[in-house]
Amino acid sequence: QVQLVESGGGLVQPGGSLRLSCAASGSIFSVSVMGWYRQAPGKERELVARATSGDSTNYADSVKGRFTISREKAKNTVYLYLQMNSLKPEDTAVYYCNADVSVLGLRNQYNYWGQGTQVTVSS
Repeated sequence: QVQLVESGGGLVQPGGSLRLSCAASGSIFSVSVMGWYRQAPGKERELVARATSGDSTNYADSVKGRFTISREKAKNTVYLYLQMNSLKPEDTAVYYCNADVSVLGLRNQYNYWGQGTQVTVSS
């Protein structure tokens, strides 16, 4: 019904930048909250940044001032981006896209996850 596909991960040196993208498509009526989460080896998944349909955003303290989340809608797809600057080795993790979606023809809202994209910050 709904697919979230991330892209843009990779290997970058400390101090470098990456831009992650997430495309939400399928039987979407509307998307309320979208967010980026990350999970490092041996750690729990944590919220990185979140954006509502009203353009309200919030960030984890560890990424404030370095990461910027944004979203846009084009035809039947909603895009979520994460611009990551001044990357640090501790930002190394698998990054996941998450969305609360109202699905066409269904009454309730459902939560979806992407498959994740690896970000490695290392010299």
